[in-house]
Amino acid sequence: MITINRQSGWLEGEVRCLPSPNCDARALGEVVDLLVVHNISLPPGVFGGPYIDALFTNTLDENGHPYFKQIAGVKVSAHLLIRRDGELVQYVPFTQRAWHAGVSCFDGRDRCNDFSIGIELEGDDLQGYEPVQYRRLAEVTRLLMEAFPGITQQRIAGHCDIAPQRKSDPGPHFDWPYFHSLLA
Repeated sequence: MITINRQSGWLEGEVRCLPSPNCDARALGEVVDLLVVHNISLPPGVFGGPYIDALFTNTLDENGHPYFKQIAGVKVSAHLLIRRDGELVQYVPFTQRAWHAGVSCFDGRDRCNDFSIGIELEGDDLQGYEPVQYRRLAEVTRLLMEAFPGITQQRIAGHCDIAPQRKSDPGPHFDWPYFHSLLA
């Protein structure tokens, strides 16, 4: 079982917390009212291993894989990662601004990092997600909807929806109807 500590913004319970330096304060009075679903695998198409943690904590060894040279020095994070086995890893408290969306726009508002929470699913655009990932995503989403009432089912988007010229995640295999059915 997990809960959100509303004061700190950290999940409590079955979660591994690994603070990322790639975040900052939200603007005073900013209302969090968007959830963005992403996917990530490092190197691309490879699951497991320490590389996502290393990327989000600025400790990725660029010599660890040829692909890593392309992303060396990139400063990014997400609030939460859901691994393929359902493990939750939180990098940024929900009360802070994670650097997950980049240049983005939702509902006429630019800079989605300012008002959103970003959740990464360990995966890629080429294959489906594990049932446990959907269950964990729904579990966390329900908690977020309670803690941040501006997040509704209509205000859950893929990275592809807020940055369509740049991003395709969570990809064509993400089952949006199934995910929404788990929230009902």
